[in-house]
Amino acid sequence: MYRRIRDLREDKDLKQKDLAKHLGCSQTTYSDYETGKIHVPLETLIELSRFYQTSVDYLLDLTDERKPYPRHEKRQVKICP
Repeated sequence: MYRRIRDLREDKDLKQKDLAKHLGCSQTTYSDYETGKIHVPLETLIELSRFYQTSVDYLLDLTDERKPYPRHEKRQVKICP
């Protein structure tokens, strides 16, 4: 997964700080996502899939199909405590 999010960012000629700003985190945190030092939160994975117009499965390296699945209206993701 970590290589995928880095490759997608580089394909768009974006810097880590650009993605960090979009996601509302620090550049250091985003760098840690790309290197696998910390896990990417579910909400962040969903936002990255929307940003790159791909599926979370693609980001997680579960498929090589970049095309996203048909989407529902934007939903709030609720995480159980």
